[in-house]
This record gives sequence, C-alpha cells and structure tokens, in this order.
Amino acid sequence: MKVIILGACGGMGRYVAKSVSSLGQIDHLAIADLNFKDAELLASQLGSHAKGIEVDINNTKNLLSILFDYDIVLNTVGPFFKFGYQVLKTSLEANCHYMDICDDWEPTEKMLELNDIAKEKNLLALLGLGASPGITNLLGRIAIDHLDIAHTIYTGWNLEEAKPEPISSQKEINAAMIHGIEQITGKVKVLKDGKFEMVNPLEELKVSYPNIGTYSAFIFGHPEAITFPYHFKDLLNSINLAHGNKSTIFVLKIMRKLINLKIITKKTAARFLEWLEKKETSKKYTEATSLPEIYAVAIGFKNGKEESVGVSLDGEPSRELSMGEATGYPLFLGFKMFLNNEITERGVIAPESKCIDHKKLLMEIYKSFGMKDAKIIINKSW
Repeated sequence: MKVIILGACGGMGRYVAKSVSSLGQIDHLAIADLNFKDAELLASQLGSHAKGIEVDINNTKNLLSILFDYDIVLNTVGPFFKFGYQVLKTSLEANCHYMDICDDWEPTEKMLELNDIAKEKNLLALLGLGASPGITNLLGRIAIDHLDIAHTIYTGWNLEEAKPEPISSQKEINAAMIHGIEQITGKVKVLKDGKFEMVNPLEELKVSYPNIGTYSAFIFGHPEAITFPYHFKDLLNSINLAHGNKSTIFVLKIMRKLINLKIITKKTAARFLEWLEKKETSKKYTEATSLPEIYAVAIGFKNGKEESVGVSLDGEPSRELSMGEATGYPLFLGFKMFLNNEITERGVIAPESKCIDHKKLLMEIYKSFGMKDAKIIINKSW
C-alpha cells in the first residue's frame, strides 16, 4: 500500500509517521510537509521505503496531482477549520482513502456532506481519530451502547492535560493553540433539545457523572457535538465539554472577552496561550475530586427508566504522555485496523460508527500509551 502523511513533521504527524513506517504492508511512505528539509530528514530515519516530499496543501492542483499516486491520505495538518474540507475533497477526487485528526466542528459539518461521493467511489473517510475527538467518541459509543436508547451525550476532557509539542516543523504559532482560541470565541454549534444551536463557548454546564458526583464543565467547540447526531438520529443533546482548574477557565474567559471586544487578535491570544502553556507545564495540577481526565456520559432509557452511563479509562502511566502521542497514536492504530480489514465501512464516518470495534481500538490505544493494567471503567446509575 502507498501511504502519504500530510503534515508528517508536525507535532502530531511525526508520531503517526514513525508508527506507520514500522508496518510491513507499506510499500511506499511519503513524508509530506511544507518544510522539505524536515521531511527529508525525518524520512531518512524511517527506512528506504520512506521519502520526504514538499507539499503545500494550499496549492490544490499540485496536491491533487501528488495524491493520485497514493492509496490513502493520513492528514495531520491543522488548523482544520482552514484546511480540513479541501484536503478531504481533493483526496476523494484523487480516489484516496482518508483519515485525519480533525478537531474543528465547522469543517466536520461540510466533510460529512461528502459521504455520498465517498460511498460512490468505494472510499473510506474516517474523521477525527485523535484524543478528542477520537478517544472521546469511542468512549461515547460504549456509553450509548449500554442504554436501550440515548437522548443525551456529553464528551469531555481535562484542559490541564493539553500541552503543546516541543518538536515540530511549524515555525509559526502552534496550530493546536490556534484551534483552541478559535473554539472558545464567537459561537459554537451544539445539539440542544433536538435542534442544532449556536451557543457561547465556555458556558458552564453541570455534569452528573454516575457514582462520582456532579461537577462543572464548560462548552468547547468540537466535532463530537456534530458527529454523534450524524450517527445517532434519536439524540436530543450532544455537547463537548472541557474542565480544568478555576484559574485556567478564568484566563480563557478573559481571553475570549478581549477577542470578542477586538482588543486583542486571535493570533495574539494563541501566541500568549502557547507561551503560558510552556511556562506552566510543570506547575499544573487538577483537583483530586473532579470529572475523569477524558470521559463520556450518555443519558437515556434502560428498561423503561431514565438512566445514565459514564465511561472513562484507567491505568497506571509508565511515562508522561505528550499531546502528539495522545493524538497521533489513535490515528495510527485506526489506520492499522483499516489495513487489516477490521474497518471495512465506506463513506464519511466518525470513530463512533458501528463499523468499528470500539473496545478493541481503545485498548490498543491505551497499550500504545504505555499504560499498565489499562481498563475501561463503566459507571452506571442502575
């Protein structure tokens, strides 16, 4: 199989590249990046089947001509609200399967609309297979499957765990920081009472996690809010949430206000956020009593009664996990399942699709993180 990884030298992409290069089924691996020298250097470390190439995804015509030589595109180029839709569209035009780590809701909506085209071409496009989205979707699917019917899904994660990668080919502001600022400003789309609504990000919401307690979380624009209703038509509420220390939430709310008042730009805010993350990496902590670091809660009916299910992961870490690992390894392992014919669905789908063995993929992801005694924790209200 011929594989091209877009943004392969970035903070997320390099973990995908190193993992994919170890698979015996890969005949040719293109390490594609805007920075050609970095692409060549990384490819030289991965074996004779890897080749570094320069790719500017803004040049759609050139990108199309390159992709015609490959079977599948693994896209790690962010921010996805700028690049996601066009790269998927071009990949399908080139008759390539496609997988990514898209973490923006805006392009996700448009990308899902390409489902018929992907099906007609007998191609798979799997969106948002990272940490969040990705792991959160898998957790959410497991939670929903424990109910007879679900009407609400919350996915969430701890802001304190989101740390930028120190090594990347990016010379400008970190794309993850740009993404974060984009999704806490303006309005974001969620499913509320059976209708999609544009709401203020960082709006507080109380989450009742079965057998743990009720805690504050804050709306954060993300694809999960869009993809769950796409796969589960009976849902009435679908919202992605973030939680963290009071100081973190306070800083984000101040930044949101300053941007909305046009006192500072999004770029300035992203640059400040990146600086702050690097300064405070070693100082952060999370209150002991809080929501799990990454989780999903489904609410619905079981045996005629309204019930809820919380699903999270547990295990003993053997090392500190980077954002690149947490995001890149799920994409690699999803690709590996596709390569082994364990994902045979065609069309545009998200990780909660019924065609994926969610528990198996989750456990494979957790093993790749070096977690000891890894297990899926299921808390039920009944």
